[in-house]
Amino acid sequence: MTQKVERVVIVGGGTAGWLAASLIATSRRAKAAPLSVTVVEAPDVPIVGVGEGTWPTMRTTLQTIGLDEAEFLAACDGAFKQASRFEGWVDGSAGDSYLHPFTTPPPLPMGELLAAWQATAPDQPFAAAMSAQAAVCDLHLAPRQRAMPGYQGATNYAYHFATEKFGALLGAHAKRNPLITHILDHVTGVRYAENGDIAALTTRSGREVEGDLFIDCSGFKGLLIDGALGVEWVDRGDHAFNDRAIASQVPVPPGSPIASQTIATAHEAGWIWDIGLPSRRGIGCVYSSRFMDAERAEAILRNYITRELPGAVPDSNVFGVPFRHIGFKTGHRDRFWERNCLSVGLAAGFVEPLEASAIVLIELSLRALIDNFPADRAAMDIHAGRFNKLFRYRWDRIIEFLKLHYVLSRREEPYWRAHRDPDHIPPHLADLLTLWRDQPPSSSDFPYIDEIFSAQSHQYILYGMGFPPPAGWPASDGAVAALAEMRQRARTLAAGLPTNRAYLDALAGERPGAAEAAAE
Repeated sequence: MTQKVERVVIVGGGTAGWLAASLIATSRRAKAAPLSVTVVEAPDVPIVGVGEGTWPTMRTTLQTIGLDEAEFLAACDGAFKQASRFEGWVDGSAGDSYLHPFTTPPPLPMGELLAAWQATAPDQPFAAAMSAQAAVCDLHLAPRQRAMPGYQGATNYAYHFATEKFGALLGAHAKRNPLITHILDHVTGVRYAENGDIAALTTRSGREVEGDLFIDCSGFKGLLIDGALGVEWVDRGDHAFNDRAIASQVPVPPGSPIASQTIATAHEAGWIWDIGLPSRRGIGCVYSSRFMDAERAEAILRNYITRELPGAVPDSNVFGVPFRHIGFKTGHRDRFWERNCLSVGLAAGFVEPLEASAIVLIELSLRALIDNFPADRAAMDIHAGRFNKLFRYRWDRIIEFLKLHYVLSRREEPYWRAHRDPDHIPPHLADLLTLWRDQPPSSSDFPYIDEIFSAQSHQYILYGMGFPPPAGWPASDGAVAALAEMRQRARTLAAGLPTNRAYLDALAGERPGAAEAAAE
């Protein structure tokens, strides 16, 4: 009889490890048959303390594991994210700005909507014409009223939060589940089974931790997927040039506005992220070392902080936290699931933080595992093969979507010109751009369930950056009426929603000490 999968061992805590533990322990599989989850976490792994962005999927994830939304926001210095705003990406001129909101355009043929937009409001930004959420973001409004049930909103939304606090909250929450065991120890190696699987982890203290399925959440180290199983790394740096980042935290005055979106501001060889939280802004510079050195990148970051936050100290010790220089490789594993080991999070792959793909990949990986959880070892290779095919597809689409932001740019610095070089554009993306001259992006271009970046997301980037709408579509009465209704919806939301600051300050006043309680 083949070995049943009853013991799950997770290497690493943090966002990936603790989400994995909680989602598996609360899954249908855990309720149906015996299952244990063990998290082996090194006690001294540093966390980059910058703001983190998510996709709206996180609302379902947090609700699934039983976290209260208000508790989460208060404990993690959390804020609402409703969009990404791109400044200076088209040509760097004054007023060069567009929005990628989370609310989709009206459910009508995009060709008709584009024609109606051009006919009735051609000077209005595409996102503002297609989504009332643009007005909500312009006014720094929250997506919900306080009286709404948790995880419900007037607009679609995700979150910004302090990464280190989020990891602590997830860990504290997971450890309350009786199916989850937490071991603080360093993994030093593995013991192999006769068939080449991982049979057990060995630790610095001399412990052996046996398991049937191992999940590698050890970050860039890839202790199991790389160190123990030697799965190759697929480098994607030829399409995605950025390989360095500088992270900082900057305090904000009490009562200051909290942005409703991640702000990504282009510079000569990369871009700057700006994530607003109630107590601080996480600001960092992403760049390519092929086109810029660290000294120049620091200068760009300081100049941005000085311009956007007058009075802040733009030196190497902002908010008591030094500038953190981070080097990274863009790419992913050749196989994400090898034998009885699944890699999740940074152990599986990494790409620059544009459009917040990191955490949603964790969520989708865990959802795919839970929906297709192997009952025994005999079924595992089948599940692994399907998983690997699906996530290679997902990584290809992520790379292409991020590249879209660069290939549509008209900036003339060497970095930006290199992005437009046909030799550095994925062939599938080049084909899609040819098709989109005559027809808008549609679901036919993105046929998988749970596409990370839908046709609508591509539409917001294309037409936000000035890609010519295809000709020959009628401005139908239905499309004209839908855009008029959208303008009215924007006015209604603007009048009825509180600001982010008012919402979150009121929440904090109701829950003093939430962060401290979550960490206990």
